[in-house]
Amino acid sequence: MMSFLFGFIPLVIVLLIVAILVTGSIFVVQQQQEYIIERFGRFNRTVIPGLHFKIPLMERIASKVDLRTRQTTMQIDGKTKDNVTITMSVAAQYHVSYDRNADMTQSGVFRSYYMLANPEDQMRAYITDALRSAIPNYSLDEVFDNKDSIAADVNSTVAARMVGYGYDLVSTLITSIGLPPDVEASMNKINSAQREKEAAQALADADRIKVVVEAQAQAQAMEESGRGIAAQRTAIAQGIASSLDVIKESGVSTQEANQLFLFTQWTDMMSLFARNGKSSTVVLPSDFEQTSSMFDQLLVAKKIKDEEEA
Repeated sequence: MMSFLFGFIPLVIVLLIVAILVTGSIFVVQQQQEYIIERFGRFNRTVIPGLHFKIPLMERIASKVDLRTRQTTMQIDGKTKDNVTITMSVAAQYHVSYDRNADMTQSGVFRSYYMLANPEDQMRAYITDALRSAIPNYSLDEVFDNKDSIAADVNSTVAARMVGYGYDLVSTLITSIGLPPDVEASMNKINSAQREKEAAQALADADRIKVVVEAQAQAQAMEESGRGIAAQRTAIAQGIASSLDVIKESGVSTQEANQLFLFTQWTDMMSLFARNGKSSTVVLPSDFEQTSSMFDQLLVAKKIKDEEEA
């Protein structure tokens, strides 16, 4: 029995070694990944997602390359054309190039692993250099106005360099621009003053429009009033002429007719005064013909009153 057991142990060891070797030769590549396989330390091939085999002891998985898009953020200082130091928050999205070639050593996966040890540090250096070269061409206000175009130019410049290392730079975004405290306070004051100026201008325009509209309305009212007065006087004149014609036809002379008309107008005026005036007693001359001097007497009395008040 002991001899049987000792004879069985080598077989178990062999089977165990075979199982380990077989298990180690089978591997699965996940989606959005690509593996680099080396044979005796030298690049042999890349494999795409799925089930694969490798030669035990001779081949190994050198790298598991992630093909998903990644993002790195950085803070970069720069000085504008008007000598203002700003701090820009920059976000860069990138991924390993999907380019494939008959010569696998020219693929993006190969270059990303064998040609660049730290892609983020290299990308940060390129973006910093590109931004610090571009920002001095713009004033502070122009940086805010053109930050998207500046980021696009930087992205184009850096992408052309990174593609040689097997990376595609998808986009470069300037997400925020930080200012020194004193500059930010000055800009806030300028913006506040500008808003106050615009508000004052708006109020002035509103007042001007109000005055113009009121003047136009007053002018139109006066025009309509003038037309009404003119129509009233025309009607009065026509009525007087018609009345005089009727009086003449009754055999009254022209002079008597005029005196009768004046007397009628005078009595109407006095009746209106009695109804609407403040005095309840009116002193009149006994002779109607003397009423023509009453107007002159009223003017003299008013003049004397004004002199006494002065």
